[in-house]
Amino acid sequence: MSEIKKSNSLFNSIKEIVLKAKQVAFKNSNTVLLNMYWEIGRLIIEDEQHGKAKAAYGKGILKNLSLELTLEFGKGFDESNLRNIRQFYLSFPNRDAVRHELSWTHYRIISRIEQETLKLQYIHYAIEGNWDTRTLQRNIRSMYIGRIIAPKTTEMTITQSLIKDPYIFEFLGIPANILVSENKIQTALINHLQQFLMELGKGFAFVARQQHIVTDTSDFYIDLVFYNYYLKCFVLIDLKIDKLTHADIGQMDMYVRMYNDLKQSHDDNPTIGIILCTEKDETVVKYSVLAENEQLFASKYRLYLPKEEELIQLIQTDRINFELDNA
Repeated sequence: MSEIKKSNSLFNSIKEIVLKAKQVAFKNSNTVLLNMYWEIGRLIIEDEQHGKAKAAYGKGILKNLSLELTLEFGKGFDESNLRNIRQFYLSFPNRDAVRHELSWTHYRIISRIEQETLKLQYIHYAIEGNWDTRTLQRNIRSMYIGRIIAPKTTEMTITQSLIKDPYIFEFLGIPANILVSENKIQTALINHLQQFLMELGKGFAFVARQQHIVTDTSDFYIDLVFYNYYLKCFVLIDLKIDKLTHADIGQMDMYVRMYNDLKQSHDDNPTIGIILCTEKDETVVKYSVLAENEQLFASKYRLYLPKEEELIQLIQTDRINFELDNA
């Protein structure tokens, strides 16, 4: 069978699965999405096993398949996600092991774990503790299993967590305009921070909130994204409710590089990042500037960006007021 015919046959088989899945009601969307991705993963693996070597397969078939599926259905079928779908099936070849209380993003993270028993344990604790995907990712990195017992939760709170998954909205064609904050105080701080910058009068135009960024290994959410039309650059803001770490700085530098590579137009200036880390006793504000842009930042950007002292005062005042109101 030629590569073109083989690709068309695989595309048509997957297309049939997707069309059937789209007919199911919204309330079953998470179950449908997981079942659909499991079936697609199975088809990809079966096609791979009867075709060329894995390396050649990954470079050719998945790329063409991604282009065809994206053209037909839109978001959700980029090459990176097809690799995730493939890994999902390899991680859970037994469909009965897939618990529908968790979202696709949960399974994308869990599928990266190599040990079979750990995968099943993290599924169990994530359901019991109603972990959102940020919590799951953080607990895996900190080797949660064996240290802490997760609290019980209810089916209702799990369901509320599921509908925040961006892949469900992509699958259903619904804009994922969702707030994903670690807790109420972070949401309150972000609300006021957004309002403050919009009212600052220095050229800030709102672009996105909790913007979902996907890499091959992780999911990230940028708290606030602005475009400054005086500076002609994107401004990314991330708020943490704990101490500033090297990981926080590295993460923002990654956001900045990604925006420079993927979002920046030919006449735009380099992207700038702002990290705000707040605790009860201390608030730290740090601008993230790539080394090659430090002179531009010092000579021009400083004129339009808020001073660190302004942001620190804003965050500290907000935090005090929030805690007094909720005491």
